Amino acid sequence: MVTTRHYGMDWLRIGAFALLILYHIGMYFVPWGWHVKTPHPMDWVQIPMMATNSWRLPLLFLVSGYASAALFAKLGGAGAFLRSRSARLLIPLAFGIIVVIPVQPWIELATQHGYAHGFGYFWGDDYFRFGTLDGIVLPTWQHLWFVVYLFAYTLLAVAALVLVPERARTKIADGAARLLGGWGLLIAPLAIWLAILFAFPGYRETHALVDDGPNHLHYLVPFFIGWLLRERPVLFESVARCWPAAAALAVAAYGYIVWAMWSAPDEGPAPAGIVTIFMVVRLVQGWATIVALIGIADRFANRDHPRRAMLAEAVFPFYIVHQTIIVVVGWWLLQGQVAALPAFLILVAATVGGCWAFYLGGRRIDWLRPLIGLQRRA
Repeated sequence: MVTTRHYGMDWLRIGAFALLILYHIGMYFVPWGWHVKTPHPMDWVQIPMMATNSWRLPLLFLVSGYASAALFAKLGGAGAFLRSRSARLLIPLAFGIIVVIPVQPWIELATQHGYAHGFGYFWGDDYFRFGTLDGIVLPTWQHLWFVVYLFAYTLLAVAALVLVPERARTKIADGAARLLGGWGLLIAPLAIWLAILFAFPGYRETHALVDDGPNHLHYLVPFFIGWLLRERPVLFESVARCWPAAAALAVAAYGYIVWAMWSAPDEGPAPAGIVTIFMVVRLVQGWATIVALIGIADRFANRDHPRRAMLAEAVFPFYIVHQTIIVVVGWWLLQGQVAALPAFLILVAATVGGCWAFYLGGRRIDWLRPLIGLQRRA
C-alpha cells in the first residue's frame, strides 16, 4: 500500500459525479420513465445519454473503492474505517431520506399519478407509511441508493479485513494483481461482466438492495478493482499499456450502439432470458471506457490544483441534493411549459447554483456538516 495521493483518481471522481448530474438533467428530456418529464420527450436525446449509460455508475463504484482503500490505509484499522464510513454515509443518508428526498416522490405522484394533496400533507401523512402508494415505495432513498450500496460494499470489505488473515489477503491481492496484469485489466473484468449477463439474462436492476443480486455482482467488480488499484498501484502500468486500445474499442462499441438505436428506434428491451448483441456490446463499451478514463486520468491529470481539495469535498454534498433540485425545477418548468432549449439551460444553471449554495452554506455550520456528508471541523 502506498501513501502517495493519486490526483488523477481525485479528478476522475470529481468528473464522474459532475457527469452524473448532467445525466440526471438529461432524464427530464429523454423518453424514459423518471420522476418528472417534459411534456414532449425527444428520442434523439437517447443517443448522447447512451454514451455514458453503461459505465457512469460502475465508474462511481470504482473511484469509491479506490477512495475507500485510501481511507483504510490512512486510518490503519478495520474498526476505525467502519466508524468513519458509517458516519460519513449513514448520517447523510438518513438526512437525505427524511429532508432532501420527499419532494421527489410527491412531484412524481402529483404529475404522473393524480395525487391531489399538497406537499405538507404528503410528508406528514403519506411519506412515512412504510408501504406503497400507487406503486411507489415510501419512504424512499431515490438516487441515494448509491450510498446504500456503497455502505453495503463497505461492510463486505470490513468483513474481509476482519475474517481473512493478513497473509491470505496479501496472497489474494497478489493473485488478483497478476490476473489483471498486462491486458488482463481490460479482459478479465469484462469477462466477469459477460458471465453475469449470461447467467442472469434479461435482469432489470431494482436499487432495492435485498433483491438486486446480479446488480451487486456487476458493481462489486469495479468496486474491488478500485480498491486493488490503491493496494497494488503497479496495476497503473497495465492501465498505461492498454488504455489507448480500450479507448478505440469504446468508441467503436458506441458507434455500434448509435447505429443499432437509429436502425430500430421503436425496438423495446429484449424478452426476459434473451441476451442480444446490443447487450454484449454495451458491456464492452462500458468497461473499455472505464479503463480508458483511468488511463487518461493517470497520464494527463495526476497533478494537483488549488481548487482540487474543495471540489473533491463538494462532490458528496452535490450528489445528495442535485436530483431534488432537478426534479423541483423540472416541475416548475413543466407547469410553465418552457421549451426544451431554455429548459435545459435553466436546469443546468439552477442545479449548479443550488448545489454550490447547499455545499457552501452547509460547510460553514458545524452541526450541518455531517448531515451533508462533510467531516466536522477539527
